[in-house]
Amino acid sequence: MSDRPGSTGTWRPVAFGDEGARIPTIGAGDVHPLVPGLDLWDCWPLTHPDGRTAIVHDRRWWFFLSAPQFPDPVQRHAHARIRLLSRGADGWRDHGNALPDGLTPGSREWAGSAVLDEAGRVTLYYTVAGRPGEAALTFEQRLFAVHGTLADSGISDWTVPAELVVADGRIYQVANDQVELAPGTLKAFRDPFYFRDPVTGTEHLIFTASAGWTDGAHNGMVGLATRTAAGWQLDTPLVDAIGVNNELERAQVHWRAGAYYLFWSTQRHTFAPGAPAGPNGIYGMVANSLRGPWRPINGSGLVAANSAQEPQQSYSWVMTGEDEVWSFVDYWGLEGRSLADHPALVRSRFGGTAAPVFRLAFAGDRVTLG
Repeated sequence: MSDRPGSTGTWRPVAFGDEGARIPTIGAGDVHPLVPGLDLWDCWPLTHPDGRTAIVHDRRWWFFLSAPQFPDPVQRHAHARIRLLSRGADGWRDHGNALPDGLTPGSREWAGSAVLDEAGRVTLYYTVAGRPGEAALTFEQRLFAVHGTLADSGISDWTVPAELVVADGRIYQVANDQVELAPGTLKAFRDPFYFRDPVTGTEHLIFTASAGWTDGAHNGMVGLATRTAAGWQLDTPLVDAIGVNNELERAQVHWRAGAYYLFWSTQRHTFAPGAPAGPNGIYGMVANSLRGPWRPINGSGLVAANSAQEPQQSYSWVMTGEDEVWSFVDYWGLEGRSLADHPALVRSRFGGTAAPVFRLAFAGDRVTLG
Protein backbone atom coordinates (compact mmCIF):
# COMPACT_ATOMS: atom_id res chain seq x y z
CA MET A 1 0.00 0.00 0.00
CA SER A 2 1.12 3.53 -0.69
CA ASP A 3 2.62 5.41 2.27
CA ARG A 4 0.56 8.44 1.27
CA PRO A 5 -3.21 8.30 1.71
CA GLY A 6 -5.08 8.64 -1.52
CA SER A 7 -6.46 6.66 -4.45
CA THR A 8 -5.44 5.90 -8.01
CA GLY A 9 -8.33 7.93 -9.43
CA THR A 10 -10.83 10.64 -8.57
CA TRP A 11 -14.42 11.18 -9.66
CA ARG A 12 -15.18 14.89 -9.91
CA PRO A 13 -18.00 15.29 -12.46
CA VAL A 14 -18.57 18.84 -13.67
CA ALA A 15 -22.17 18.24 -14.76
CA PHE A 16 -24.59 15.53 -15.81
CA GLY A 17 -26.29 15.81 -19.18
CA ASP A 18 -28.08 13.25 -21.30
CA GLU A 19 -24.98 11.21 -22.11
CA GLY A 20 -26.14 8.30 -19.95
CA ALA A 21 -28.82 5.96 -21.30
CA ARG A 22 -32.24 5.70 -19.66
CA ILE A 23 -33.44 2.33 -18.41
CA PRO A 24 -36.91 1.51 -19.80
CA THR A 25 -39.81 2.25 -17.46
CA ILE A 26 -40.82 -0.67 -15.26
CA GLY A 27 -44.53 -1.51 -15.23
CA ALA A 28 -46.82 -3.91 -13.38
CA GLY A 29 -46.10 -6.64 -15.92
CA ASP A 30 -42.40 -6.53 -14.99
CA VAL A 31 -42.88 -7.09 -11.25
CA HIS A 32 -42.93 -10.82 -10.53
CA PRO A 33 -42.30 -11.97 -6.92
CA LEU A 34 -39.79 -14.83 -6.82
CA VAL A 35 -40.38 -16.06 -3.24
CA PRO A 36 -43.83 -15.53 -1.67
CA GLY A 37 -43.70 -13.47 1.52
CA LEU A 38 -40.15 -12.24 1.00
CA ASP A 39 -38.62 -9.05 -0.34
CA LEU A 40 -35.52 -9.65 -2.45
CA TRP A 41 -33.04 -6.97 -3.42
CA ASP A 42 -29.24 -6.85 -4.04
CA CYS A 43 -28.31 -9.87 -6.17
CA TRP A 44 -25.26 -11.52 -7.72
CA PRO A 45 -24.58 -14.71 -9.70
CA LEU A 46 -22.29 -17.62 -9.00
CA THR A 47 -19.42 -17.15 -11.46
CA HIS A 48 -16.26 -18.83 -12.64
CA PRO A 49 -13.03 -17.04 -11.60
CA ASP A 50 -12.89 -15.35 -15.02
CA GLY A 51 -16.32 -13.77 -14.45
CA ARG A 52 -18.43 -16.05 -16.64
CA THR A 53 -21.73 -17.04 -15.06
CA ALA A 54 -21.51 -20.64 -13.87
CA ILE A 55 -24.01 -23.20 -15.12
CA VAL A 56 -24.15 -26.22 -12.82
CA HIS A 57 -26.82 -28.95 -12.98
CA ASP A 58 -28.22 -27.04 -15.98
CA ARG A 59 -28.98 -24.07 -13.74
CA ARG A 60 -27.61 -20.61 -13.03
CA TRP A 61 -27.27 -19.89 -9.32
CA TRP A 62 -28.17 -16.51 -7.85
CA PHE A 63 -27.80 -14.96 -4.42
CA PHE A 64 -30.23 -12.27 -3.23
CA LEU A 65 -30.54 -10.30 -0.03
CA SER A 66 -33.88 -11.20 1.52
CA ALA A 67 -36.18 -10.31 4.40
CA PRO A 68 -39.85 -10.74 5.35
CA GLN A 69 -42.22 -8.23 3.78
CA PHE A 70 -42.49 -5.53 6.44
CA PRO A 71 -45.03 -2.67 6.22
CA ASP A 72 -42.08 -0.35 5.62
CA PRO A 73 -39.56 -2.02 3.29
CA VAL A 74 -36.74 0.06 4.85
CA GLN A 75 -36.96 -2.38 7.78
CA ARG A 76 -35.55 -5.10 5.55
CA HIS A 77 -31.99 -3.86 6.08
CA ALA A 78 -32.20 -4.78 9.76
CA HIS A 79 -33.16 -8.38 8.97
CA ALA A 80 -31.22 -9.18 5.82
CA ARG A 81 -30.24 -12.76 5.03
CA ILE A 82 -28.62 -14.09 1.86
CA ARG A 83 -31.06 -16.26 -0.10
CA LEU A 84 -30.04 -18.83 -2.71
CA LEU A 85 -32.12 -19.27 -5.85
CA SER A 86 -31.43 -21.05 -9.12
CA ARG A 87 -32.78 -20.54 -12.61
CA GLY A 88 -33.20 -23.21 -15.27
CA ALA A 89 -35.54 -24.32 -18.02
CA ASP A 90 -38.37 -24.63 -15.49
CA GLY A 91 -37.86 -21.08 -14.16
CA TRP A 92 -36.80 -20.07 -10.66
CA ARG A 93 -36.32 -22.39 -7.67
CA ASP A 94 -35.94 -21.20 -4.08
CA HIS A 95 -33.26 -23.06 -2.09
CA GLY A 96 -33.77 -21.20 1.19
CA ASN A 97 -31.25 -19.18 3.16
CA ALA A 98 -27.81 -19.69 1.67
CA LEU A 99 -26.07 -19.93 5.05
CA PRO A 100 -27.22 -21.91 8.11
CA ASP A 101 -28.69 -20.04 11.06
CA GLY A 102 -26.00 -18.85 13.46
CA LEU A 103 -23.07 -19.30 11.08
CA THR A 104 -22.58 -15.61 10.28
CA PRO A 105 -20.70 -13.70 13.04
CA GLY A 106 -23.04 -10.72 12.82
CA SER A 107 -26.66 -9.67 13.06
CA ARG A 108 -27.26 -9.39 9.28
CA GLU A 109 -25.82 -10.60 5.98
CA TRP A 110 -25.25 -8.02 3.26
CA ALA A 111 -24.10 -8.12 -0.36
CA GLY A 112 -21.02 -9.65 -1.94
CA SER A 113 -20.07 -12.06 -4.74
CA ALA A 114 -19.63 -15.80 -5.24
CA VAL A 115 -17.10 -17.85 -7.21
CA LEU A 116 -16.96 -21.50 -8.25
CA ASP A 117 -13.36 -22.69 -8.49
CA GLU A 118 -11.86 -25.38 -10.70
CA ALA A 119 -12.30 -27.96 -7.93
CA GLY A 120 -16.03 -27.28 -7.71
CA ARG A 121 -15.86 -25.40 -4.41
CA VAL A 122 -18.05 -22.34 -3.89
CA THR A 123 -16.55 -19.29 -2.18
CA LEU A 124 -19.05 -16.72 -0.96
CA TYR A 125 -17.54 -13.30 -0.31
CA TYR A 126 -20.00 -11.21 1.68
CA THR A 127 -20.57 -8.40 4.14
CA VAL A 128 -21.22 -9.14 7.81
CA ALA A 129 -23.19 -6.30 9.40
CA GLY A 130 -23.37 -5.78 13.16
CA ARG A 131 -22.54 -8.33 15.84
CA PRO A 132 -24.49 -11.32 17.14
CA GLY A 133 -26.90 -10.41 19.93
CA GLU A 134 -26.12 -6.68 19.87
CA ALA A 135 -28.48 -4.68 22.10
CA ALA A 136 -28.75 -1.80 19.65
CA LEU A 137 -28.59 -2.42 15.93
CA THR A 138 -25.31 -1.15 14.51
CA PHE A 139 -24.08 -0.68 10.98
CA GLU A 140 -20.61 -2.05 11.52
CA GLN A 141 -19.45 -3.73 8.30
CA ARG A 142 -16.82 -6.43 7.88
CA LEU A 143 -15.68 -8.49 4.89
CA PHE A 144 -15.83 -12.28 5.18
CA ALA A 145 -15.53 -15.40 3.02
CA VAL A 146 -17.00 -18.85 3.52
CA HIS A 147 -16.67 -22.03 1.43
CA GLY A 148 -19.29 -24.64 0.56
CA THR A 149 -20.19 -27.52 -1.74
CA LEU A 150 -22.80 -27.09 -4.47
CA ALA A 151 -25.35 -29.83 -5.23
CA ASP A 152 -28.56 -29.75 -7.26
CA SER A 153 -30.50 -29.00 -4.06
CA GLY A 154 -28.29 -26.12 -2.91
CA ILE A 155 -25.01 -25.47 -1.09
CA SER A 156 -23.93 -27.37 2.02
CA ASP A 157 -20.87 -28.19 4.13
CA TRP A 158 -20.13 -24.53 4.76
CA THR A 159 -16.88 -23.76 6.53
CA VAL A 160 -16.48 -21.29 9.39
CA PRO A 161 -16.55 -17.73 7.97
CA ALA A 162 -13.13 -16.05 7.89
CA GLU A 163 -12.55 -12.30 8.00
CA LEU A 164 -10.55 -11.13 5.00
CA VAL A 165 -9.20 -7.62 5.67
CA VAL A 166 -9.82 -4.98 8.33
CA ALA A 167 -10.16 -1.23 7.80
CA ASP A 168 -6.97 0.52 8.91
CA GLY A 169 -8.53 3.84 10.00
CA ARG A 170 -6.05 5.86 7.94
CA ILE A 171 -6.82 5.13 4.31
CA TYR A 172 -9.97 3.10 4.95
CA GLN A 173 -12.36 4.62 7.46
CA VAL A 174 -13.40 2.33 10.31
CA ALA A 175 -17.20 2.05 10.44
CA ASN A 176 -17.88 0.14 13.65
CA ASP A 177 -19.87 2.60 15.77
CA GLN A 178 -22.71 3.62 13.47
CA VAL A 179 -26.18 3.52 15.07
CA GLU A 180 -29.51 4.99 13.93
CA LEU A 181 -28.15 6.72 10.84
CA ALA A 182 -30.31 7.99 8.00
CA PRO A 183 -30.13 6.15 4.66
CA GLY A 184 -27.33 7.46 2.48
CA THR A 185 -25.19 8.66 5.40
CA LEU A 186 -23.52 5.34 6.30
CA LYS A 187 -19.77 4.99 6.09
CA ALA A 188 -18.81 1.91 4.15
CA PHE A 189 -16.67 -1.20 4.26
CA ARG A 190 -18.85 -3.65 2.34
CA ASP A 191 -19.84 -5.36 -0.93
CA PRO A 192 -16.74 -7.48 -1.72
CA PHE A 193 -16.60 -8.27 -5.46
CA TYR A 194 -14.12 -10.89 -6.66
CA PHE A 195 -11.99 -10.00 -9.70
CA ARG A 196 -9.13 -12.04 -11.17
CA ASP A 197 -7.05 -9.80 -13.41
CA PRO A 198 -6.79 -11.57 -16.78
CA VAL A 199 -3.52 -9.79 -17.55
CA THR A 200 -1.61 -10.53 -14.34
CA GLY A 201 -3.58 -13.46 -12.93
CA THR A 202 -3.71 -11.66 -9.57
CA GLU A 203 -6.86 -11.98 -7.47
CA HIS A 204 -8.51 -8.87 -6.07
CA LEU A 205 -11.54 -7.81 -4.08
CA ILE A 206 -13.27 -4.58 -5.13
CA PHE A 207 -15.46 -3.09 -2.40
CA THR A 208 -17.46 -0.07 -1.25
CA ALA A 209 -15.46 2.07 1.16
CA SER A 210 -15.08 5.50 2.77
CA ALA A 211 -11.89 7.57 2.78
CA GLY A 212 -10.15 7.60 6.14
CA TRP A 213 -8.00 10.68 5.50
CA THR A 214 -10.91 13.17 5.51
CA ASP A 215 -13.74 13.92 7.92
CA GLY A 216 -16.04 15.17 5.19
CA ALA A 217 -19.62 13.96 5.07
CA HIS A 218 -19.19 12.90 1.44
CA ASN A 219 -16.10 10.71 1.21
CA GLY A 220 -17.20 7.66 -0.74
CA MET A 221 -14.65 5.59 -2.59
CA VAL A 222 -13.96 2.21 -4.17
CA GLY A 223 -11.58 0.06 -2.16
CA LEU A 224 -9.19 -2.69 -3.22
CA ALA A 225 -7.73 -5.74 -1.54
CA THR A 226 -5.19 -8.07 -3.20
CA ARG A 227 -4.44 -11.73 -2.50
CA THR A 228 -0.76 -12.28 -1.72
CA ALA A 229 1.26 -15.23 -0.48
CA ALA A 230 0.41 -14.03 3.04
CA GLY A 231 -3.33 -13.81 2.32
CA TRP A 232 -5.60 -10.90 1.48
CA GLN A 233 -4.05 -7.46 2.02
CA LEU A 234 -5.53 -3.98 1.81
CA ASP A 235 -4.34 -2.15 -1.29
CA THR A 236 -4.48 1.40 -2.64
CA PRO A 237 -8.10 2.45 -3.33
CA LEU A 238 -9.14 2.70 -6.96
CA VAL A 239 -11.37 5.79 -7.06
CA ASP A 240 -12.58 8.35 -4.52
CA ALA A 241 -15.49 10.78 -4.73
CA ILE A 242 -14.49 13.11 -1.89
CA GLY A 243 -16.72 16.16 -1.79
CA VAL A 244 -19.01 14.63 -4.43
CA ASN A 245 -20.76 11.51 -3.14
CA ASN A 246 -20.97 9.44 0.03
CA GLU A 247 -21.75 6.00 -1.37
CA LEU A 248 -20.28 4.23 -4.40
CA GLU A 249 -22.15 0.98 -3.83
CA ARG A 250 -21.80 -2.53 -5.29
CA ALA A 251 -18.47 -1.58 -6.91
CA GLN A 252 -17.21 -4.07 -9.50
CA VAL A 253 -14.50 -4.33 -12.17
CA HIS A 254 -14.85 -6.05 -15.55
CA TRP A 255 -12.23 -6.46 -18.29
CA ARG A 256 -13.42 -5.88 -21.83
CA ALA A 257 -11.37 -5.55 -25.05
CA GLY A 258 -8.14 -4.66 -23.28
CA ALA A 259 -9.61 -2.14 -20.82
CA TYR A 260 -10.74 -2.22 -17.21
CA TYR A 261 -14.28 -0.98 -16.52
CA LEU A 262 -15.17 -0.01 -12.97
CA PHE A 263 -18.89 0.31 -12.17
CA TRP A 264 -20.84 1.33 -9.08
CA SER A 265 -24.41 2.24 -8.11
CA THR A 266 -25.42 5.46 -6.42
CA GLN A 267 -28.49 7.61 -5.73
CA ARG A 268 -29.29 11.29 -6.09
CA HIS A 269 -29.64 11.82 -2.34
CA THR A 270 -26.05 10.71 -1.61
CA PHE A 271 -24.48 13.50 -3.69
CA ALA A 272 -22.99 16.41 -1.74
CA PRO A 273 -24.87 19.72 -1.54
CA GLY A 274 -23.36 22.07 -4.07
CA ALA A 275 -21.97 19.26 -6.22
CA PRO A 276 -23.59 18.21 -9.50
CA ALA A 277 -26.22 15.60 -8.55
CA GLY A 278 -26.80 12.74 -10.93
CA PRO A 279 -29.84 10.47 -11.08
CA ASN A 280 -30.21 7.06 -9.43
CA GLY A 281 -28.17 4.90 -11.74
CA ILE A 282 -25.07 2.92 -12.60
CA TYR A 283 -21.86 4.93 -12.97
CA GLY A 284 -18.33 4.06 -13.92
CA MET A 285 -14.80 4.77 -15.05
CA VAL A 286 -12.42 3.10 -17.48
CA ALA A 287 -8.65 2.59 -17.45
CA ASN A 288 -5.92 0.77 -19.34
CA SER A 289 -4.60 -0.64 -16.05
CA LEU A 290 -6.27 -1.65 -12.81
CA ARG A 291 -4.00 0.93 -11.17
CA GLY A 292 -5.37 3.72 -13.35
CA PRO A 293 -5.41 6.46 -14.33
CA TRP A 294 -9.21 6.23 -14.44
CA ARG A 295 -11.35 8.20 -16.91
CA PRO A 296 -15.09 8.81 -16.44
CA ILE A 297 -17.17 6.71 -18.81
CA ASN A 298 -19.29 8.81 -21.19
CA GLY A 299 -17.61 12.00 -19.99
CA SER A 300 -19.35 12.31 -16.62
CA GLY A 301 -19.30 8.73 -15.38
CA LEU A 302 -23.04 8.17 -15.89
CA VAL A 303 -23.67 4.88 -17.70
CA ALA A 304 -27.41 4.26 -17.29
CA ALA A 305 -30.10 5.85 -15.14
CA ASN A 306 -33.66 5.09 -14.21
CA SER A 307 -36.43 6.40 -16.41
CA ALA A 308 -36.99 10.13 -15.92
CA GLN A 309 -40.64 9.33 -15.25
CA GLU A 310 -39.76 6.76 -12.54
CA PRO A 311 -36.45 7.85 -10.98
CA GLN A 312 -36.61 5.30 -8.11
CA GLN A 313 -37.79 2.28 -10.06
CA SER A 314 -34.66 0.10 -9.73
CA TYR A 315 -31.31 -0.01 -7.97
CA SER A 316 -28.15 -1.96 -7.13
CA TRP A 317 -26.93 -2.95 -10.57
CA VAL A 318 -24.49 -5.82 -11.17
CA MET A 319 -23.10 -6.83 -14.54
CA THR A 320 -22.47 -10.45 -15.44
CA GLY A 321 -19.68 -11.89 -17.57
CA GLU A 322 -22.16 -11.94 -20.45
CA ASP A 323 -22.74 -8.15 -20.24
CA GLU A 324 -26.21 -8.56 -18.73
CA VAL A 325 -27.12 -6.04 -16.04
CA TRP A 326 -29.27 -7.21 -13.13
CA SER A 327 -30.86 -5.16 -10.36
CA PHE A 328 -33.98 -5.16 -8.18
CA VAL A 329 -37.30 -3.36 -8.50
CA ASP A 330 -37.30 -0.54 -5.95
CA TYR A 331 -40.18 1.99 -5.90
CA TRP A 332 -41.94 1.65 -9.24
CA GLY A 333 -45.14 3.16 -10.62
CA LEU A 334 -45.05 6.30 -8.48
CA GLU A 335 -46.17 8.42 -11.44
CA GLY A 336 -44.75 11.57 -9.88
CA ARG A 337 -46.22 10.93 -6.44
CA SER A 338 -43.99 11.17 -3.36
CA LEU A 339 -43.85 8.51 -0.69
CA ALA A 340 -44.14 11.19 1.99
CA ASP A 341 -47.44 12.44 0.59
CA HIS A 342 -48.77 8.96 -0.26
CA PRO A 343 -47.65 6.62 2.57
CA ALA A 344 -49.73 3.72 1.21
CA LEU A 345 -47.31 3.52 -1.71
CA VAL A 346 -44.42 2.66 0.62
CA ARG A 347 -45.56 -0.96 0.61
CA SER A 348 -47.71 -1.24 -2.49
CA ARG A 349 -45.12 0.21 -4.88
CA PHE A 350 -42.02 -1.47 -3.48
CA GLY A 351 -41.05 -4.22 -5.90
CA GLY A 352 -38.70 -6.36 -3.83
CA THR A 353 -37.89 -8.66 -6.74
CA ALA A 354 -35.56 -8.96 -9.72
CA ALA A 355 -35.87 -6.13 -12.24
CA PRO A 356 -35.93 -6.56 -16.02
CA VAL A 357 -32.46 -7.32 -17.35
CA PHE A 358 -30.67 -5.14 -19.89
CA ARG A 359 -27.28 -5.30 -21.59
CA LEU A 360 -24.31 -2.97 -21.96
CA ALA A 361 -22.25 -2.38 -25.10
CA PHE A 362 -18.61 -1.25 -24.90
CA ALA A 363 -16.78 1.10 -27.27
CA GLY A 364 -13.67 2.53 -25.62
CA ASP A 365 -14.64 5.25 -23.14
CA ARG A 366 -18.29 4.97 -24.12
CA VAL A 367 -20.67 2.41 -22.61
CA THR A 368 -24.28 2.32 -23.77
CA LEU A 369 -27.32 0.09 -23.53
CA GLY A 370 -26.79 -2.86 -25.85
